[in-house]
Amino acid sequence: MYRLYFKRLLDIIISLIALIILSPLLLVLTILVRNKLGSPVLFKQQRPGLNEKIFTLYKFRTMTDKKDERGELLPDEKRITKLGCILRSTSLDELPELINVLKGDMSIVGPRPLRIRYLPYYTVREKQRHMVRPGITGLAQINGRNCLNWDKRLNLDIEYIQSITFLVDVKIILNTILKVIKRENIQIGAVKDFDVERGAKQTVQIDTEGTVKY
Repeated sequence: MYRLYFKRLLDIIISLIALIILSPLLLVLTILVRNKLGSPVLFKQQRPGLNEKIFTLYKFRTMTDKKDERGELLPDEKRITKLGCILRSTSLDELPELINVLKGDMSIVGPRPLRIRYLPYYTVREKQRHMVRPGITGLAQINGRNCLNWDKRLNLDIEYIQSITFLVDVKIILNTILKVIKRENIQIGAVKDFDVERGAKQTVQIDTEGTVKY
């Protein structure tokens, strides 16, 4: 009952209340990002969600658009700014995802939405992570986040899907708040891409309705 009906209702209530309460902070962050990094303020990227349906993820921008002499973007570690590091280390860059939750793209708790290009490299078991809406936080985020290897992270995602209850979600939310306050398991630098780790060779295509084609 909770998974089918009340979880979505809880997402709407929490995200709406959070957006209202945090609106002054969101305004301040919008101004800071606009002044320090320019426009656009929001970083937008397509990610796979429930049933691998593609949606647009929103975050506060943390990097510049600096390019090399060939006109190609510099590596992430050379484009991230001091403000960007602060936003990431405090998880403030994730706040716009509350809009995704309110829209129904995401949930407060669930597996993190990863890159589209990773889709061909999941095992059959790992593909179960798309049986639910992706989340702002999840079991992997309170148990090591990017400090975990990919196998462990994905296993925790499946473990969560198999044990979704109201109490589990509350526990994850409370633990997430503690982790953010303590700023634990924060890794600002580059993390090895999942597809690279598994030997990327395949590609995916997306049709006009946002459906993934392998």
